[in-house]
Amino acid sequence: MEKTYFRKGFGLKSEIAGKLTADYHSAVVEALKSNGYNLQVGPLTFRLAREFGFCYGVDRAVEYAYETRTKFPDRRLFLVGEIIHNPHVNEKLRAMGITLLVHQQGDFDFSAVTPDDVVIMPAFGVTIRDFERLRSIGCVLVDTTCGSVLNVWKRVESYARDGYTAIIHGKHYHEETKATASQVMKYPEGRYLVVLDMSEARMICDFIEHGGDVAALHTHFGRAVSPSFEFQRDLTRVGLANQTTMLSGESLAIAEEVRKSIVRRYGPDCLEEHFRSFDTICSATQERQDAVMALLEEPLDIMVVVGGYNSSNTCHLAALVHQHGVPTYHIEDADAIDVRTGAIRHQPIGSKSEVTARPWLGESRIVGITAGASTPNNKVGETIARISAVAGVDLDGALG
Repeated sequence: MEKTYFRKGFGLKSEIAGKLTADYHSAVVEALKSNGYNLQVGPLTFRLAREFGFCYGVDRAVEYAYETRTKFPDRRLFLVGEIIHNPHVNEKLRAMGITLLVHQQGDFDFSAVTPDDVVIMPAFGVTIRDFERLRSIGCVLVDTTCGSVLNVWKRVESYARDGYTAIIHGKHYHEETKATASQVMKYPEGRYLVVLDMSEARMICDFIEHGGDVAALHTHFGRAVSPSFEFQRDLTRVGLANQTTMLSGESLAIAEEVRKSIVRRYGPDCLEEHFRSFDTICSATQERQDAVMALLEEPLDIMVVVGGYNSSNTCHLAALVHQHGVPTYHIEDADAIDVRTGAIRHQPIGSKSEVTARPWLGESRIVGITAGASTPNNKVGETIARISAVAGVDLDGALG
């Protein structure tokens, strides 16, 4: 009988290495790294964060997708949503003949998938419901779920098993958080609540301590709680977790705020009975945030952050820089910088829509660069090349 579930790779790295290099390598980035993450280009100085771009989990997911195409050259390949939140990478997969499945009235549309097909599950993972639907079809499944995400799943599953409601710091509509929340529902009494930020966490803390308007909470958190959630019943024992790409400092602060409320409500001697917590921010996310903070210790005129607008970790990197007062431009791709007009298309911090700025580089001379964990090196290099062209300076000469 044919094996229909794969998670360990196909041992084809040598076969795909050349294509990966061609698709994602950057000589510009290599030059920066070899020069202490700095590059002088005429009057411009580029400073690159020491941790940026593809993390281990993304590397693995992309490699596995390329291996899958090589392993099954004659089979139809599908991908549940996007492999990662980067338009360039997902377009490369489409060009390889991989069809991206989309949502249909809230659920992914698997109607085109047959038992003869191969379906790749993304780095974010999929919900238990979607996994079971795919298994019932009988197709080959290639699971690229990130190990850091799996660690969060184990954590919230343990909460549900032991009768604790999982309070998840994340975006309830994000693929990863949906998949994480679904793990709780393995247990009949499993409960979850997703809080976006400290403001929402404080609403929950206030209810834990003082009670309040249940109807108002249901209205506010209607799409961010498990079915049949009851605030009075389900907030007496809670366990904290988070979407792996959120701001670590905020996740830790939210956990501490909830802990204090539990202590005030039940007393310090009962803390363990009512509260559990574990920092589930992935190390790569933390490293990229730390690298940005280190970069901010040096003088910067502007910062350019490269990565998908729907990439949570990229948006948080941009917000982190913005919070420290440095003019920040979050661009989705290098082509957001128009060399001919000198304009830049970017998404302002906190916004959900793209705007065009012209002029934007001005008299800036020290340019900070970083990229989200789903951004390939070639897009970072192209961004630096386009900024140099806008400034009218010779990047090729700087590279020697």
